[in-house]
Amino acid sequence: MGKNLKEAMRMLESSQRTEEENGKKPVSEDIPGPLQGSGQDMVSILQLVQNLMHGDEDEEPQSTRIQNIGEQGHMALLGHSLGAYISTLDKEKLRKLTTRILSDTTLWLRRIFRYENGCAYFHEEEREGLAKICRLAIHSRYEDFVVDGFDVLYNKKPVIYLSAAARPGLGQYLCNQLGLPVSCLCRVPCNTMFGSQHQMDIAFLEKLIKDDIEKGRLPLLLVASAGTAAVGHTDKIGRLKELCEQYGIWLHVEGVNLATLALGYVSSSVLAATKCDSMTLTPGPWLGLPAIPAVTLYKHDDPALTLVAGLTSNKPADKLRALPLWLSLQYLGLDGIVERIKHACQLSQRLQESLKKVDHIKILVEDELSSPVVVFRFFQELPGSDPAFKAVPVSNVAPAAIGRERDPCDALNRWLGEQLKQLVPMCGLTVMDLEVDGTCVRFSPLMTAAGLGTRGEDVDQLITCIQSKLPVLTCTLQLREEFRQEVEGTASLLYVDDPTWPGIGVVRYEHANDDNSSLKSDPEGEKIHTGLLKKLNELESDLIFKMGPEYKSMKSCIYIGMASDDVDVSELVETIAVTAREIEENSRLLENMTEVVRKGIQEAQVQLQKANEERLLEEGVLRQIPVVGSVLNWFSPVQASQKGRSFNLTAGSLESTEYTYVHKVQGTGVTPPPTPSGTRSKQRLPGQKPFKRSLRGSDAVSETSSVSHIEDLEKVEQLSSGLEHSNLEAHCPEQAPRASAPTATQTEALQNKAQHPEDDHPQVEGLERLR
Repeated sequence: MGKNLKEAMRMLESSQRTEEENGKKPVSEDIPGPLQGSGQDMVSILQLVQNLMHGDEDEEPQSTRIQNIGEQGHMALLGHSLGAYISTLDKEKLRKLTTRILSDTTLWLRRIFRYENGCAYFHEEEREGLAKICRLAIHSRYEDFVVDGFDVLYNKKPVIYLSAAARPGLGQYLCNQLGLPVSCLCRVPCNTMFGSQHQMDIAFLEKLIKDDIEKGRLPLLLVASAGTAAVGHTDKIGRLKELCEQYGIWLHVEGVNLATLALGYVSSSVLAATKCDSMTLTPGPWLGLPAIPAVTLYKHDDPALTLVAGLTSNKPADKLRALPLWLSLQYLGLDGIVERIKHACQLSQRLQESLKKVDHIKILVEDELSSPVVVFRFFQELPGSDPAFKAVPVSNVAPAAIGRERDPCDALNRWLGEQLKQLVPMCGLTVMDLEVDGTCVRFSPLMTAAGLGTRGEDVDQLITCIQSKLPVLTCTLQLREEFRQEVEGTASLLYVDDPTWPGIGVVRYEHANDDNSSLKSDPEGEKIHTGLLKKLNELESDLIFKMGPEYKSMKSCIYIGMASDDVDVSELVETIAVTAREIEENSRLLENMTEVVRKGIQEAQVQLQKANEERLLEEGVLRQIPVVGSVLNWFSPVQASQKGRSFNLTAGSLESTEYTYVHKVQGTGVTPPPTPSGTRSKQRLPGQKPFKRSLRGSDAVSETSSVSHIEDLEKVEQLSSGLEHSNLEAHCPEQAPRASAPTATQTEALQNKAQHPEDDHPQVEGLERLR
């Protein structure tokens, strides 16, 4: 059996394809598909499964293969196959075997996670155990529920308390499984003034319980968190247990921090979970075991009620759910289990300690030293922000103010998270949005490290990637406000406030026929922005320009990407405005030229008709007769001048060609208007890319050269101004007597320069190169 299973696993994981058999069996017309004739052999069936798993390699060359699960993963998968074989045994042998497997697994889990005197329920769906616990609590608190049913619940409605930080959809799932209305759920808010922002507010919970009792309701169950789904915070379980014992409420605990119960040192808040009424464990992700069921440990003495609630079963197939975990726990051993959980916690501590040394990175779970979840985000205090505003706690700030300060960093943190996920995939990072803190990046090695094989080197690589991305984030955030001010101060440009864009900003050019209030298509604006995007990308700068999707009512916008270096925002905005204006004027010039050409053609046709009529009058009717006209032209030739018309595109008018034929020179016409350009012409050094800050006024002077680049540029400007001044004096002879005569030394220097002009060429060429 083991040999056959190994061969089948090898065939399923192999990427090679076997050639199709030449002989094909006849296909039945009634039953489509591979169900043909006398059936298929095992090789063909496994090959069909392989094709369904891997798909078409030609269409999907990068299709996802089976993950590297290791030997412990194969052991877990083998448990499912063995369970099917074991179910065929004799009933008595099957009962003994399943009882042994279930009791051993329950005992091991209780000892590993310090849960005394409890039973275990194994389930595939992680939330299924909590639903069965709620049903058990209902049967325990309502004695007549088996007989009267929902009438008992109607007279005294049960209440299930959930934390506001609980995973989404948990309350709705419980109501659907139990057939209860949504009004039976009570969401308990988290602390806002004292303690963690993700811990349940115990004082407010007690007030809710008292109000429900006064209204005739029955407080039934409380779901606490030992590691919330978002940031891994742990509720004050010890205080919650005292409150539940006071009012007779069932306490259920779930969360990723329950894995730390297997370690030698456990925090007091997590250790208090061992005294609760029930807890749900997920050993599959913690240990890197695929297809392992979740486990709910609970304490109850009445086997009849647990059987009615569905927590226990007499079916051997239900007991065999523990077989994969039974095999995996024996394969790993206690040392292997503890080592995997300890390794995940060490990865979290390593990342947390490293992030504390990185500037502009904020850790959101610093007070949770026992939590194996690290949540961080990028932040930067802008120089113009109010320090008094920074000192105010987040909970005391109005939501609108929080949104204004948080939106730019949210887009940058989302970009940072996506970049880190691609650069360091072994860390298993996730990007999430928190209600108060905004967009954050989460590192939860207990859920991903065992499956991905995360090592300490991967955490170090993650820190290196974060440090490499920080200059881009800080530079972009500093330029966003400057870009907004420049765009708002520039005519014909509209600043688009898109908080989801992780770049310098979004800008839109308002052309003459633009209507911002209209949501209709704008072909002229799209044409201008398309040409503008093409021109900007041709500049070969470090910035990325994109034509983003429609944002609100804005139809065509230019999205400017992130900046890795100091950017001259004023030059950038001016270039966008000037380039867009040139494109608009060129398009208008083309449209006007089309109309002028059309009118010119019509005018030329009229003048040609008039010229023909005048020629007919001058030559007479007889000259138009073919034979007679030839004889008259031979005896008396007509001395007619060559007349023609030329069309001047610049002036938009028809002109006579008589001047061209007489003087053999084409007319000059009208000088075309100058092309609009920017108000400032920037001078760049060789190799300097567009939109970079100019070196003038900076301290970037070479220490080894005797003359700096700035001084060379000033000398070039003085030389140019001196030459222009001398040319003006040469063209103004009436002012010559006022000028002083040159000295002998100046005359000799000028003569030497005239005789040896080539001596100054290297210096001039060097100055021109610096210019």
